Amino acid sequence: MISPAVLLLLCWMVVPLAMTLYFSFLRYNLLMPGMEEWTGWTNYRYFLTDPAFFEALGNTLLLVCGVLLITVALGIALALLLDQPFWGQGIVRILVIAPFFVMPTVSALVWKNMFMNPVNGLFAHAAKAVGLQPFDFLAHAPLFSIILIVAWQWLPFATLILLTALQSLDQEQLEAAEMDGAGFGSRFLYIILPHLARSVTVVILIQTIFLLSIFAEILVTTNGGPGYASTNITFLVYAQSLLQFDVGGGSAGGIIAVILANIVAIFLMRMIGKNLET
Repeated sequence: MISPAVLLLLCWMVVPLAMTLYFSFLRYNLLMPGMEEWTGWTNYRYFLTDPAFFEALGNTLLLVCGVLLITVALGIALALLLDQPFWGQGIVRILVIAPFFVMPTVSALVWKNMFMNPVNGLFAHAAKAVGLQPFDFLAHAPLFSIILIVAWQWLPFATLILLTALQSLDQEQLEAAEMDGAGFGSRFLYIILPHLARSVTVVILIQTIFLLSIFAEILVTTNGGPGYASTNITFLVYAQSLLQFDVGGGSAGGIIAVILANIVAIFLMRMIGKNLET
């Protein structure tokens, strides 16, 4: 009964991964078809000694950590706000969640042309209105700009998960603490935040897995530049494979990216396991 699922998994994941592993040991250039030859670990040595790899690795870590910091902090704040009764609560919740359903390429184009454009963007008009010089975000702060775009996309997801966890909190605990004279800060630190700990861990795990493979936002906005200032490992693999036509080197980079992603996933899964046991 499970054979269709196993066959689908085999065709969808195992076969492409095996082909990528095989290509990573070849000198395989798209401009020279039929000239492939076995090179062993040469592609891996080249990729791991390329200065661009370490810059891309640093950008990947900064991108993931920056987005996680923004989405978790603002997600908790929005969840606390949306948990309060007010008029139009349902409409506001829908509007807050809506950015998560926008395609990455569309949101990146909107941010690039409508917000961050140094001539006609909303931020440029706001700067001119207060007498400041417009700032070209994508040219002078490319990685920070991508972090903002990706955080805007993933903030609704974090808010939804944390709001669901917050609604499961026993209100009697908060009322008892308030009657005992505990202020909002004390209630947040000693009751609300520990209750949200597991949900925060789940948000971090799921988002990290997807954030390690961010690609469309970089391609649409900065194309990895200036230089390698906004290039992550995923975009570096793309550039090596399809822009420089080096399928062997790109395949080696892809295998390295998969290994790094699995290391991060295993570490986070152990964190969740320890958190669930406590």
